[in-house]
Amino acid sequence: MEWITSPAYVDYDAAEAFMDARIMGIQQQKLSECVWLLEHSPLYTAGTSAQASDYLKTHDLPVYSIGRGGKYTYHGPGQRVCYVMLDLSKRTRDVKKHVWSLEQWGIEALHLCGVTACRDEAGVGLWVSTEKGSSKIAAIGVRVSKWVTKYGIAFNLAPNLEYYNGIIPCGIEGKGVTSLKALGIDVTMDTFDAYLKQTFARSFA
Repeated sequence: MEWITSPAYVDYDAAEAFMDARIMGIQQQKLSECVWLLEHSPLYTAGTSAQASDYLKTHDLPVYSIGRGGKYTYHGPGQRVCYVMLDLSKRTRDVKKHVWSLEQWGIEALHLCGVTACRDEAGVGLWVSTEKGSSKIAAIGVRVSKWVTKYGIAFNLAPNLEYYNGIIPCGIEGKGVTSLKALGIDVTMDTFDAYLKQTFARSFA
């Protein structure tokens, strides 16, 4: 397993190219599994279930149509994106179990930040209770090709939440989006990365 942490914002097209090359190498058993921690400049991604009505066009950000499941989401500074490239043929050939493991990983890492996050049957991802009700703090999107995973989970540490007003996040109306900062919790990227590494092995055992 290789861990990669990018200190600068990563171009989205470059991220796609890296993941595709890495996944091919894993499929051919030439490269190791990989977890890539990074941030993007502000942008939206549209998954395979995205609907035009979910894109509200209130912000002039680039939109990338990609092959993960799900609808629209936002990526940007202050958000820790975790691209997880694992070989499920060497683990468990169960995509739902992989998504469950991503969620469990997030639950445990956020617990170390003092946050109680939970799953919600209404949608994939992690949610927390706020004064405004249930709000999403981590989004999950996955694609699996020849049993090697692509994409992963994105945690809101301190992004500009205003950008979420440009979309209906994940197609779910009536619920908000929050961050550790909005919850009054100040956690650096380095600290959060350490929590991610600490909790990864038992979540994906």
